[in-house]
Amino acid sequence: MTAIRNIAIIAHVDHGKTTLVDKILHHCALFRENQDSGELILDN
Repeated sequence: MTAIRNIAIIAHVDHGKTTLVDKILHHCALFRENQDSGELILDN
């Protein structure tokens, strides 16, 4: 069974929402260290 996690980040424009969620995804080890996910995952 797949673990599904939902997260909501509410903030004003240009206050780092995408960067925060991107760092959370990296911290949860969703991606391999050698996997190139680009600069920001959510901007792809």
